[in-house]
Amino acid sequence: MSPELFDAKHVRRAFSRAATTYDAVAHVQRNAQARLLESLDFLDDPALARPPPQRVLDLGCGTGAASVALQKRWPKAQIVSMDLALPMLHHARTASKRWNPFAQVPQPVCADARALPLAEGSVDVIFSNLCLQWVEDLGAVLNGFRRALKPQGLLLFSTFGPETLWELRSAFAHADAAPHVSPFVDIAGIGDALVNAGFFQPVVDREEEVTHYPNLPALMHELRALGATNALRSRRTTLTGRSRFAAASTAYETHRAAAGLPATWEIVSAMAWAPEPGAPIREGGADLVAVPVSKIPIRRRG
Repeated sequence: MSPELFDAKHVRRAFSRAATTYDAVAHVQRNAQARLLESLDFLDDPALARPPPQRVLDLGCGTGAASVALQKRWPKAQIVSMDLALPMLHHARTASKRWNPFAQVPQPVCADARALPLAEGSVDVIFSNLCLQWVEDLGAVLNGFRRALKPQGLLLFSTFGPETLWELRSAFAHADAAPHVSPFVDIAGIGDALVNAGFFQPVVDREEEVTHYPNLPALMHELRALGATNALRSRRTTLTGRSRFAAASTAYETHRAAAGLPATWEIVSAMAWAPEPGAPIREGGADLVAVPVSKIPIRRRG
């Protein structure tokens, strides 16, 4: 994908504005989060003989619900709550203090997933729920994750697949040629990106969830409340206009079901492990071998 696909400033503004409304409408996000958290249960299996993690990154933490759950699971671990939008972190901080003001609470960090401000090999677990659909170069981000993870560290994330909001994309295609829904990486592309970044034993799965709305304005209102507005750089910069919106609404009506207008959410989840110590870094599907200078033979001319 083009490195200029998304307007990062727009993404930050949209989620900053949504900080006070997000929790009321984030039903799909909470369901995906619950499934991801459930996937962590196997780490506590005594048969694995794995020590509890010391540092866990909750990337794209939003209002902090997953960070609190991770802190409850591993009370002695340092949980790092990272998000691009500072108002989201303010809500996350409040949520963690509300849970237990006397216990260790997650540490908020305002940063971009594309440039993690973390030392190499400093994190045991990276957890990310429905955040990575906002990055255009998944491979580069996964390379950053691998660098931050300790050897045999765990990466667990979810993101949206290409079937997400296909009804909305189809409806607006009847109104104009401008893009209104982001493109999403499919399950095969996510698996390939994990392997190309050097992760081991990747497991990728998908589920679909369908929500229903009385009309198109109700869906658009919920997307704005989530912060999930159109952040494509190629988006229309002027108002959609009544005639175009009416055309999209009419087209969307062809999908109406008994429960209302459907909106499909394809949720792709992935789990993978950072490699053993000494494994070469991979970029673009190729190993980058580091050779100490002392090991390079030097031929001296007489």
